[in-house]
Amino acid sequence: MRHTFDPTVLREYDIRGRVGETLSAADARAVGQSFGTMVRDAGGRRVSVGRDGRHSSPELSAALVEGLTAVGIDVIDIGRVSTPTLYFSVFELGTDGGVMITGSHNPPAYNGFKMMLGRKAFYGEAIQRLGRIAADGRHREGQGTIEERNIRDIYADRVVRDLKLDRQLTIVWDTGNGAAGPSVNDVSMRLESRHFLLNVEVDGDFPNHHPDPTVAENLVDLIAKVKETGADLGIGFDGDGDRIGVVDNLGRILWGDQLLAIFAEDVLKRHRGAPIIADVKASKGLYDWIAEKGGKPVMWKSGHSLVKAKMAEMQAPLAGEMSGHIFFGDGWYGFDDALFAGVRLIQILANGKATLAELKDRLPQAVNTPELRFSCPEERKFKVVEEVKAWLRGRNDGRSIVDIDGVRVTTPDGWWLLRASNTQAALTARCESADESGLDRLKDDLRAALASAGVALVESTSAAH
Repeated sequence: MRHTFDPTVLREYDIRGRVGETLSAADARAVGQSFGTMVRDAGGRRVSVGRDGRHSSPELSAALVEGLTAVGIDVIDIGRVSTPTLYFSVFELGTDGGVMITGSHNPPAYNGFKMMLGRKAFYGEAIQRLGRIAADGRHREGQGTIEERNIRDIYADRVVRDLKLDRQLTIVWDTGNGAAGPSVNDVSMRLESRHFLLNVEVDGDFPNHHPDPTVAENLVDLIAKVKETGADLGIGFDGDGDRIGVVDNLGRILWGDQLLAIFAEDVLKRHRGAPIIADVKASKGLYDWIAEKGGKPVMWKSGHSLVKAKMAEMQAPLAGEMSGHIFFGDGWYGFDDALFAGVRLIQILANGKATLAELKDRLPQAVNTPELRFSCPEERKFKVVEEVKAWLRGRNDGRSIVDIDGVRVTTPDGWWLLRASNTQAALTARCESADESGLDRLKDDLRAALASAGVALVESTSAAH
C-alpha cells in the first residue's frame, strides 16, 4: 500500500510531527513497513522497538510493530524505556536495527521515531529513502513475530559495571517526568552515594517543567535542590534521556562544551593523541583545551546522527554537542546516553580532589551568547546562509571562515556562527568573545551579515537542538 508522509515530518535526524495533525498511526504503520523493508534488504530480520512515556506512544508503537511484522520482521518489544536503552538493546540483543518512538524534548503533543539500521545511525538520505519506499509501496512480504523483553536491569548493570568510586557523593537527579526516570532510579540504587530524585515519575504531560535541560528555566528545580542539600552536582535529562544537563555544587549550569572539556581531559589520559569531536557551536576554548590535553580537536556539523557517524568513521573515544548529546566510545558503544555520561562525571568527581565548581573554573573562560534562534521560512533558511557566505567572500577583509555547517566566522574579537536549523523553520546563531565589548562588535558584525540577506537578528533564545 502506498503512503505519503506530511513533508514536514521526514527530518534530517529522525521522523517527528504533531500527533493528530502531521503524524498518525497510519504514518507509524508505514514507517514500520518501509523501515522493515530496508532491514530485510540489508539482510536483517530482527528489530528492537521501544517507546517513551508520551500518551500517544503506545498507539504509535502498536502501529509500528504491525507494519514491521507485516514485512517479515521479528520484533523484540522492550516496552517503555529511554532512547539510550533502545540503542543499547541493539548491541545487547544482537538485533538488526532499532526503532524508538519518542518526541524527545518537544512538547507533549509531538512524537516521532529515532532509528538505527544495524549498529549505525539512520538519518539524512536514509530517511528520505524510507519516504520514497512508502510512497512507492514497494514493501517486502512476510509474517514476523513479536517477543516482549524487559532489559532494564541488564542496562542498569551495564551502566555501572566499570564504575569505581573512591568516595560517596551527594547527587540530585531530575528526569523531568521523561522516559529516563525508571533507569535513573535503577542506577541510583546501584550507586553507593546519597541520592535525591526529582520528577522521576514518567508522565507524558510533563507537569513540572518542560523536559529540555539545555534551557536554564527548566533547571530551576535542580539548582534549588542542589543548594538545599549541599549536593556535589545535579544531573538533568531531556524527555527521552539522550541529552544531559548539569549544575555544579554552587548551582551553576555547565553547558555542553564545558562538560565535553571535563570528559576530554579524563579520556585523553587513556587515549593520548585521539580525535575528540565537537560541533560547530562549541567554544574555541574547548578546541584549544583538547589540544592542550594531548588530543586532536575535530570540529564537525551539529546533529546527533551526524556526530555519531563521524565518531564511528574516526574511531573517536569521545564526542559531544552543545545540545547536551555526549557520545562515549571509551568504555561505551558510541551512542549518546545522558545516564552513562552522568555516571562518568560522578566517577571523575568521586575519584578526584576537585569539586565540580573548581573543575568548571579551570576551563577556558569567555563571554558568549546562548544559542540565538529566530524564525525563517523553510524554503528561505538555507538560501540566507548562502547569501551571507557570498557577502563575506565579497568583503575579503581577512576573516577566517569555516563552512562545514552554516558559516562560522573568526575575527580578532572572537567568532560568530550562523546556520540553518535542520529541525525547524529557523536560523540559529551564536557569538563568543573574550570580553563584552568584543561580543558587542561580533553581534554587530552578525547583524550586518544578516542584513545583507534581508534578515534582522532577533535576540530571543532557545535550547540547542
